[in-house]
Amino acid sequence: MLNELKKKILSKKAKIGIIGLGYVGLPLCVTFARAGFKIHGIDIDKDRVEKVKKGESYILDVPQPELAAVTRNKSLAVTTDFSVIKKLDAVIICVPTPLYKTKEPDVSYIVAAVRNIKRYMKSGQIIVLESTTYPGTTEEVMLPILEEDGLKEGKDFYLAFSPERVDPGNAKYDTKNTPKIIGGISKHSTEIAALLYEQALETIVPVSSAKVAEMVKLLENTFRIVNIGLVNEILLMCDKLKIDAWEVIDAAKTKPYGFMPFYPGPGVGGHCIPIDPIYLSWKARMHGFEARFIDLASQVNSEMPHYVVSKAAEALNEHRKSLKGSKVLIVGVAYKKDVKDLRESPALEIIETFMKKGANVLYYDPLFPYLKIDGINLSCATFSKETFKSADCVVIITDHTKVNYGFIVKNSKLIVDTRNILKSVEDRSNIIKL
Repeated sequence: MLNELKKKILSKKAKIGIIGLGYVGLPLCVTFARAGFKIHGIDIDKDRVEKVKKGESYILDVPQPELAAVTRNKSLAVTTDFSVIKKLDAVIICVPTPLYKTKEPDVSYIVAAVRNIKRYMKSGQIIVLESTTYPGTTEEVMLPILEEDGLKEGKDFYLAFSPERVDPGNAKYDTKNTPKIIGGISKHSTEIAALLYEQALETIVPVSSAKVAEMVKLLENTFRIVNIGLVNEILLMCDKLKIDAWEVIDAAKTKPYGFMPFYPGPGVGGHCIPIDPIYLSWKARMHGFEARFIDLASQVNSEMPHYVVSKAAEALNEHRKSLKGSKVLIVGVAYKKDVKDLRESPALEIIETFMKKGANVLYYDPLFPYLKIDGINLSCATFSKETFKSADCVVIITDHTKVNYGFIVKNSKLIVDTRNILKSVEDRSNIIKL
């Protein structure tokens, strides 16, 4: 059985199913399809499935021509029907892993996917989880479900974890050339999963277990959230000391060793950075360990949206205006520049807070024609002199590349720059740094 699966993979006759056609799953579908495999994409979202069938990309990192090519030549077929799993040799799970309001991991999407796999699975399949989760999920949640009816991992089927490493909008690293971590429940599972990914990706990094692979992903994102929290705290400290934190960071990064620059901002967004470390913190508490760095960093970062609002209120006060009743224009609402993604964007909380404090809020973001916040519908403002001149305060939250910041500076009374995008402007009389 093991050798037969290896032969199928090496000959690229293995049929691969990918559950979840989001920002991880769809690029993976295209990458494997372009490598010569027959791919079956599975998603419960009918709209997504219909778009893929038409070759319409809704993911930044999937160029429309590439998606259209693999659907046209039938390398990629998509469906909402999980029964296709009967035909597959490999199944990769790329579903969401959000948090409950209680800040506890929600693995219900993983469980639902595994239940569907179990319903249709056959002997000899390799199943890989890519969704970010806490250490132990693959072994403690997935494995018992798959073995309920007597099948045994490492003998009747193979199970592994391989963390997604997607950085939306990254022009240098994509699914194909980003090193891939692989950790199986058994040695055979690691071997098979590594062999599978080797056929489509450039660099494979096997580790000793699924738990190690799960921990790798959480370490990567915990490293980032802790350092972002540190630099945000340095910013708050420098504000009290009347020191330019941005200048401090730029000077510190000239050191050729022992320092890696991170930058402050209005908060952290996206699925990974604000959420993944909470998974690790939760798991640690289950074992009687308090992840103090993670919790403190999350606390500092979560306070940044409120700091932005207070900074704007102070700036307006200096101009003899009250925040209540003032017109505040938010520039950029995406969580990351040049990326059409609102997940966990600090801009949403900032807008909501401004509204609660009585400000009249409008926004400009070329990637989002409309927003719905706290039941209120907002439409993107026009990029015009009238728009900026009429605003009492402009707050730059997301520094999209294709925005004309010179125009904004020229036509705005007051600007709060949370990204230091205006650092080269000579006349800074109307600009307040975060």
